[in-house]
Amino acid sequence: MTEDTLQRLGATLAERRNADPGDSYTAALVQGGTERILKKVGEEATEVVIAGGGDDDAALVHEVADLWYHTLVLLAARGLGPEDVLAELERRAGVSGHTEKAARKG
Repeated sequence: MTEDTLQRLGATLAERRNADPGDSYTAALVQGGTERILKKVGEEATEVVIAGGGDDDAALVHEVADLWYHTLVLLAARGLGPEDVLAELERRAGVSGHTEKAARKG
């Protein structure tokens, strides 16, 4: 997956958030409200943890893809997209994780 793929997916999700929920799972999630999306993000995060503890790399990749999708839906529901997360990661690039975390506390 390239940054272009993420951008295309983000654009698709932003477009589908207002679609007919009978035709679009993304729209059904968004129109179900933040609580519904958060529940799915939590479920998928748990499934990533379980898959990460196992030996099946394909299962882990599958679960991470589900988690990414649901977190991107959450971003889209808030009017955000992958570019916002990528900008934050770019801001952090080259900064020690310890330094970055300490700066958030201040």
